[in-house]
Amino acid sequence: MESEKKVLVSSNGDVKVIEWGDFEQELARLWSLSSALKKSKEKKDLLQQKLESLIQVRAEQLNRSNELEVMKQKLEAKRLVMGNSLTRSNVIAEDVRSQKEHLIVSIKSLLVAGRGLSVSSNQLQEAYRLLSGERGHVRLKKLQKMLQMRQQYMVAQVSFLYPIKASAALTNGEKLDSSSTSSQIGNPVGSKSFKPRTLTISGLAVSGLSLKKTSFFVDKKEVQKSATALGYVAHVVSLIASYLEVPLRYPLRLGGSHSYIHDYAPSVELLTSTSTSGSALLSNSKPTEFPLFLEGQDTTRAAYAIFLLNKDLEQILNFIGVESLGPRHILANLMELLRTIQSQ
Repeated sequence: MESEKKVLVSSNGDVKVIEWGDFEQELARLWSLSSALKKSKEKKDLLQQKLESLIQVRAEQLNRSNELEVMKQKLEAKRLVMGNSLTRSNVIAEDVRSQKEHLIVSIKSLLVAGRGLSVSSNQLQEAYRLLSGERGHVRLKKLQKMLQMRQQYMVAQVSFLYPIKASAALTNGEKLDSSSTSSQIGNPVGSKSFKPRTLTISGLAVSGLSLKKTSFFVDKKEVQKSATALGYVAHVVSLIASYLEVPLRYPLRLGGSHSYIHDYAPSVELLTSTSTSGSALLSNSKPTEFPLFLEGQDTTRAAYAIFLLNKDLEQILNFIGVESLGPRHILANLMELLRTIQSQ
């Protein structure tokens, strides 16, 4: 019976013993199993291919889904940026509109200014043409020269009416006061030698006894002569100032030998020396008068009046470009003023 047995070896190395009579049946079964296994393997390969294709498709879908999500995020970011840009664009558009309105107004103003400038330019050209013509600058120069000649003529007439000369010597009773040191000058300004001579106006010197002395010892005639001379000087200064159109800093009130000079801001000492109510005088808007004579007046006020008169002379001298000879040289300053105007 041992010879009827058949040994079969499987593919995986396992040994299986079967009967010979069952060999064909077993072989058929194995054949069918082999066929079924082959078909299963084919189906498996087919399914594997389909599965791989599905996996690949799914992977592509996931990639596309991820890309789509990224694109959505980028789109949202761009949409946000676009919204901000739109807001800024609206603000810029509003600013541009406002600037455009201002620009339109500025253009209109420039047009008006341009027309005005054109008119002004035409007027300037016309004025320049008139100025450069015979009736323009040349005529102005002629008128100025005529005016200067007229001023010189009128000043010459004043000099003829009130001649200032150097006398040979002083009389026995004459003594120079604080305002007549100019009498010591014998020659006009510019001469190299000086002689002890006194200057007179219409034969009268600005002299008299010293202002420090009391009126009891004063020679009345000398005081009257000095007051008359100061009145002459005041008249000459007033006439020359009006000819040259110079507003005097200290206006004059002419009255011959009893003339006065005004001061709008006198010193407190002068006010308090002559009045107990100095504050009341300071508060008064009217100018304070100071006499250009000694008769019946305070000597301090009279000396201050002479000082102010010389300041008016100095003002006119500075107006024509000449320096003053000093605060005590009234007649010398007046002589220099007349000489300079007539020699221009």
